[in-house]
Amino acid sequence: MDGIHDLGGMHGFGAVLREQDEPAFLQRWEAAVFAMVMAAGRAGATGNADRFRHAIERIDPVAYLEHGYYGRWLGAVETLLAEAGIVEQTEITARAQARGGRPDARVAARPAASPDHVPPAKTADNRRQLPTAPRFATGDPVRTATDVKSGHTRLPRYARGKSGRILTCHGAWVYPDNHAHGQGDQPVHLYTVMFTGRELWGREAEPALRVYLDLFEPYLELTDV
Repeated sequence: MDGIHDLGGMHGFGAVLREQDEPAFLQRWEAAVFAMVMAAGRAGATGNADRFRHAIERIDPVAYLEHGYYGRWLGAVETLLAEAGIVEQTEITARAQARGGRPDARVAARPAASPDHVPPAKTADNRRQLPTAPRFATGDPVRTATDVKSGHTRLPRYARGKSGRILTCHGAWVYPDNHAHGQGDQPVHLYTVMFTGRELWGREAEPALRVYLDLFEPYLELTDV
C-alpha cells in the first residue's frame, strides 16, 4: 500500500533527534492509548499485529504527520473498534466533544464500510514451519519487486526494484501481506537482504553505506549479477 506512512528514504524531514533517557510515555494520554490498544487486542478487535499496522497506514494522511506516534495508535484503534462493531464512530466523536473537543478537529480514524474479517491471532509467535526449502541462499543476487498489490505490505517504497544480496535466511514466517487481511498465515521464507546506499539512493549516498532489510520471499527474484 502506497501512503504517507511509507516515509523511509525521503528527504526534507531533517535529522533524527535522540533524547537521552527518553521516557516510554511523554504524556499521560499516551499511556492510556497504549492500554486501550492492549485491551482491544484481548477483546479481539485488532485481529493481529499486521492488521493493526495496516490500520495505522489507513488513518488520515495529515493526522499521520501531525498526531505523533501514539496519536497514530489512537486513530488506528478507533478505526478497528468501529470496524469490529464495538463502538460507533459517532459515539466516539460525541464523547470527545462532550469533554471539550472541537467540532472541527481532525479525525484520524477511517473505518472501512466493508472491513476485512480478521480473526484474533492464536499466538504472538509468527514463526512457522514449511516443508519447502528456501528459494535463495546466502550470497545470491536478488532484485525486489516493483508491483505491490493494494493493502498491507512490508516492502518499503524506497527499496522496490532494487538489487541486493541475500545475507541470511530466517526460516518461515507468517506472510503479513495476507495476514493483515484475514487470509490466513500463508507462511513464506524471510531473508535479510543487503543493499548498497548508492543502489537505493544514487551517487549522492555515502560510498560505504550498507542497508539491511528483512524481506519476504514473494518480494524477491533471482538475478544474474
